[in-house]
Amino acid sequence: MTSWRITKDHWDEADEKGWQDFVTRLGAEDCWTIDACIKSPANPYRHTDPKVTFLVDCADVPYFLRAYYAWKNGLPFAWQSAMQSNDGPGGDIRYSSSGNRVVGRSSVPATAQGVPAISLLYQIVNTVSTAMFRHDATSDSATMFTDMYSPRLDREAIRPGTVAYDVNGHVAMVWKVEESGRILIFSSHPDHTLDRTFVGREFLRTGPELGSIFQNWRPIRLVGAKRLANGTLVGGRITGTPNSEIPEFSLEQYTGNPPTNPSLWALANFVKDGEQIDFYTYLRARLSVGDLEYRPVEEMHVMMQTLCQDLKARKQAVEIARNEGRTTSMPQPGRLPRNIYGTDGVWELYSTPSRDARLKTAFKEMYDQTREFIRMKEANAPRLQYGGADLPGDLLRAYNQENAACPIVYRKTDGSKVTLTIDDVVHRLFRLSFDPYHCVERRWGATDPAELASCPDGALKTRWYEAEQPLRNQIDRTYDVEMGSSLEELERGPFGLETGRGVAEAPEVDVKAYLAGLAGTLSAER
Repeated sequence: MTSWRITKDHWDEADEKGWQDFVTRLGAEDCWTIDACIKSPANPYRHTDPKVTFLVDCADVPYFLRAYYAWKNGLPFAWQSAMQSNDGPGGDIRYSSSGNRVVGRSSVPATAQGVPAISLLYQIVNTVSTAMFRHDATSDSATMFTDMYSPRLDREAIRPGTVAYDVNGHVAMVWKVEESGRILIFSSHPDHTLDRTFVGREFLRTGPELGSIFQNWRPIRLVGAKRLANGTLVGGRITGTPNSEIPEFSLEQYTGNPPTNPSLWALANFVKDGEQIDFYTYLRARLSVGDLEYRPVEEMHVMMQTLCQDLKARKQAVEIARNEGRTTSMPQPGRLPRNIYGTDGVWELYSTPSRDARLKTAFKEMYDQTREFIRMKEANAPRLQYGGADLPGDLLRAYNQENAACPIVYRKTDGSKVTLTIDDVVHRLFRLSFDPYHCVERRWGATDPAELASCPDGALKTRWYEAEQPLRNQIDRTYDVEMGSSLEELERGPFGLETGRGVAEAPEVDVKAYLAGLAGTLSAER
């Protein structure tokens, strides 16, 4: 089936359920690119596809998968084809400070002969960017409507197929919401590799004008179409359901609970069962089955397993840069890109600053969460479900168990292999180079002379590597900061959180050392 025949004028409840099941299967599959997922047994439609390769990055994934499913099921599909920044002309609309508005829309043409679906999918992928998700959640235009709307924060509205938009320039898709309230997501990258993690604090909560964090597909309908004898619908136009008619529409993620004015989003409170909590705890509490309870040992296993997935995804990205990019053999450019987190070309394809920042944030979140579990135990917090006598020791055993189960093997420049554990990465986390022009050994943060011996980087690249250390120490992505420094400028600084161009010291992330210290203290007390 190579043509796109529309046979239904809208997505009904069964279509939406089928869409959710489709996304869930892809999310659970052991595949490392969207192309591999589409060609895997998780996709029931794979045998009907022509021989093509689907190359999609993070922003493309929701549109591509939704359009693909619509094609296979004879459903209508429409998309935002042009956006304009509310900041005015100039600048990168992917990072506009006031959000964007829709100024152009496209839809699947309806003709008697059917439309070549692959060309339409390519057209969509070539059009979409993260700018499409950076729109005002309160907007409700009848003609230039947004493809998505802001949903309630509950298990019915946050579901497989929901988009999680990080205003720092990343888009993921929800594929499962666990009973514990954890939201599992997958996302693609400019090198087309896929990773799986869960929604955490790296997804910044902002005002409604930027559209973070959660978005659901707006119901659409094909009106005024004519049905041919073969069942194909032709002609007509696409209309979007206004926010006021969508039962799940809500500004809860901006206004809080009890709700405040959306313009006061930064002052919003989040209250659950009479307790005021932060947004991310509230989110998990709203999505958990029953009362939110933390089982710390189980949480440690899950956090470590997720980090393992993140590191395996990073391995794929570095391998692509090593094998396809050939940037390691190229001379280092005289300046960094204008902004290392949001750019294009070779740097976008083969560098990893955004991926690495999210990885570091995940390590930091695990460290902070572990300390919080210990605090909760000392305070006898009712939300903590732990019946043992040695929480630090049990957490440490869980850490060590998952650490041993996650070897990360990378190939050095000379082809020999190096095996790292999660704990090894902790100790070199802020030495991992995001720079595609550096050798693979430095991409993995090697410091041992024996491991570095095969690195072909000369003195100039070594200077660049050392000068980029403050940028590696920074876990916050700053897309609105000019970062196009020369080597000499980079070496001079200045650095600091206020500049957004690196920090002098990396944050503490060593969970094992923290737990081992507590275990040692407890042993001494006994």
